[in-house]
Amino acid sequence: MNAPIIDPLQGDFPEVIEEYLEHGVMKCIAFNRRGTLLAAGCSDGNCIIWDFETRGIAKELRDKDCVVAITSVCWSKYGHRILVSAADKSLTLWDVVSGERITRTTLQQTPLQARLHPGSSTPSLCLACPLSSAPMIVDLNTGSTTMLPVSIPDPGNGAVPQSRTKFSDGTPPFTPTAACFNKYGDLVYVGNSKGEILIIDYTSVQVRAMVPITGGAVIKNIVFSRNGQYLLTNSNDRTIRIYENLLFSKDGLGTLDDLDKTLNELDGVEKLKSVGSKCLTIFREFQDSITKMHWKAPCFSGDGEWVIGGSASKGEHKIYIWDRAGHLVKILEGPKEALIDLAWHPVHPIVVSVSLTGLVYIWAKDYTENWSAFAPDFKELEENEEYVEREDEFDLVPETEKVKESDVNEDDEVDIMTFEKNSAFSDSDMSQEELCFLPAIPSPDVHEQQDKCVESSSKLVDSNQSGSPLSEEDGPNGRATNHASSPPEEDAGGARLKRKRKPSEKGLELQAEKVKKPLKSSGRLSKVKNKSVIDQDNGNGFIGDEVSD
Repeated sequence: MNAPIIDPLQGDFPEVIEEYLEHGVMKCIAFNRRGTLLAAGCSDGNCIIWDFETRGIAKELRDKDCVVAITSVCWSKYGHRILVSAADKSLTLWDVVSGERITRTTLQQTPLQARLHPGSSTPSLCLACPLSSAPMIVDLNTGSTTMLPVSIPDPGNGAVPQSRTKFSDGTPPFTPTAACFNKYGDLVYVGNSKGEILIIDYTSVQVRAMVPITGGAVIKNIVFSRNGQYLLTNSNDRTIRIYENLLFSKDGLGTLDDLDKTLNELDGVEKLKSVGSKCLTIFREFQDSITKMHWKAPCFSGDGEWVIGGSASKGEHKIYIWDRAGHLVKILEGPKEALIDLAWHPVHPIVVSVSLTGLVYIWAKDYTENWSAFAPDFKELEENEEYVEREDEFDLVPETEKVKESDVNEDDEVDIMTFEKNSAFSDSDMSQEELCFLPAIPSPDVHEQQDKCVESSSKLVDSNQSGSPLSEEDGPNGRATNHASSPPEEDAGGARLKRKRKPSEKGLELQAEKVKKPLKSSGRLSKVKNKSVIDQDNGNGFIGDEVSD
């Protein structure tokens, strides 16, 4: 769709289902940073990479050691790596271009979500949120894990000890905890079961700040906007909250150190709350005050202007869209299938949702074309009107155009080497190493059809060469005459002559002598000679072929 003919007054959010993708039973999805590739984890352990421009499968990552459902997929910053977590407690790092498995790590608990470190092009660290244990930092190269604190330690017990080993089998039941990296990957934000947001320095495994949530409900989801300016939480009290991130600079740890120095008079929990109030401030709250429904997979739009959340009710596929001011602007109603995952395209107003049946629905905008954008003086008419043209309107060079002069300097050099930064991308760098598309792999030709063609042609050649010695003869003018392919001539009596069996040696000699003798131009004489040869052949017990001029 051309940008000039789009009505600018329409909301920049999707409205209708444009298409759906189908391949196995897909469970979770994730876009790469540019939105050109879509990764989907399936229930059979495979990861499908869709080319979102052509809506075709670009790559299929198959792991022979994994045959269970995929729980999450995550792209690296430049799109060369994909991290896949599965229900068999495994974390697998893939090379996207080659389709080869780089590393595979097995945890003690099933990871519900896993996120790669966002600050590296080839990350080796990831943040995993297991089902029955605290979030952990996993080194994919060595397999070591670092457990993160999920609550404020008691002053009497001291700080939470570091744990770089795996949990024992006797771990008590644990409420799943949501966690995510910030934009630059130097801090981890954890939402615990007490309704608190903890800001953690994962290198030293210390809680640097704490932000309590009103009501103290369990936090189920926590996610940053693309530009890192806003933080979203989804709680058990059926409310989506938006916080403004005040640690927006790259040096978040340095800012926390400065805050600690200015608040030396405080200690313990009060100090953490005071620091947290200077890190996050509540911005908006979203909820359905009528139905009081729970929300599924909430997230931001690519530019951070919209917030979406899926209905967690069974048997309905509804997506709610709010603007950042808190107004509900659209409710998208899909098929009667439960919604399990959501993703907003990083650039375009497109939402992709996953249903319980394994289909991926693509929601896009229903555009209304504004053709008056091509000409400012264009006016749409509801009915025909009589038009009176000017005197020189249809001249080749109207006088009104002769007066106008072009303001474009044709001598200026055009810069074709400088890249303009796309305002839709929040990242300041435009890396040339980024993987946006996968190369197409041509399918091999089918050799079976070629072999059949060769066999049929060889049979045809053999059938042409397997004729009798009398099938081809050299005529008097040096050309070969094929009697087998031409219809036999009739003799004077009108009977059709056909070759019944192989001629004898005497008949062949007579035929050869007849060919060597000079033929006269009289057609009647040739018929008499042919008849005599046939009579002689009949005397030898066979019927011979005619010899024509």
